[in-house]
Amino acid sequence: MEAEVMDFRVPVESNKTVLVWDIPPTFGEAHIHARLHAIFSSFGPVYLLKVSPNAPLHPPGFYALIKFFSAAHAAAAQRVTDGRPLLDDSPLKVKLSSKQMPHFLSGSSRPLSHTHCLELANHVLGFNGWTSDIITLKELTNKEEGEEEEGGGASQRRLKFGCVLQLRFPHHGQTSRGAAVLEDWFTCTGPDVFLQRCSRLQRLVREKALVQAFSSVLLILLGNGKVMVEVKQTPDQSLADDTEGVLQVNEFSWTEGPADEEEADDAEWALTVS
Repeated sequence: MEAEVMDFRVPVESNKTVLVWDIPPTFGEAHIHARLHAIFSSFGPVYLLKVSPNAPLHPPGFYALIKFFSAAHAAAAQRVTDGRPLLDDSPLKVKLSSKQMPHFLSGSSRPLSHTHCLELANHVLGFNGWTSDIITLKELTNKEEGEEEEGGGASQRRLKFGCVLQLRFPHHGQTSRGAAVLEDWFTCTGPDVFLQRCSRLQRLVREKALVQAFSSVLLILLGNGKVMVEVKQTPDQSLADDTEGVLQVNEFSWTEGPADEEEADDAEWALTVS
């Protein structure tokens, strides 16, 4: 029985990427994106779908890149959709990417974002196929270093929270733990600002711990359509029972700004279609 292993990391392999060519300029990018997503997501969970206009020296129209989590899903999608009129009466060219990723990218797959972890787990396992429980969520701020006066009623505040979270996969008898510590420096102008930043940092550290827990999870897709769940044994998993130890070795800094996942995807997208 053939099987494929999926993990909760950004897919970078070329055999998981499908390219769609010869999309006519009949529709706008938003309509094309929605239509292609509806078609290709029926074959399996999609990590990324991008639609772009053709280069200036090419005929008017668009091309698209669809990145799957599974090579089997990508192959099935290409086989079924190639030469089919997916948007109107014009057949489209659908091919698996033959572009080899540079060596510096091939071994540097990043953990999925919190949103992508949820999407993949729910798609493959179902909403009742897994649960998450917070083991501990606590403030770790050193009170002596947590505040610096600035004047004018404002002060520089430092917040630090730690979280240990456990995933359960009840149908497979597996569990996985993740831990994270995040800190934030900000200008506090009143109690409302302080409470908002506390709430936000608590949410972010929970999400980071969940990503950490999923990073050890493997989804095994069997040829008969069934799914198995296995958990890799990592140093963090071995330390998971020692809550204080886990929080000490899983510290991250956080500063306000956009996530870098989309920026990195743009770089990989340019390398794939160039």
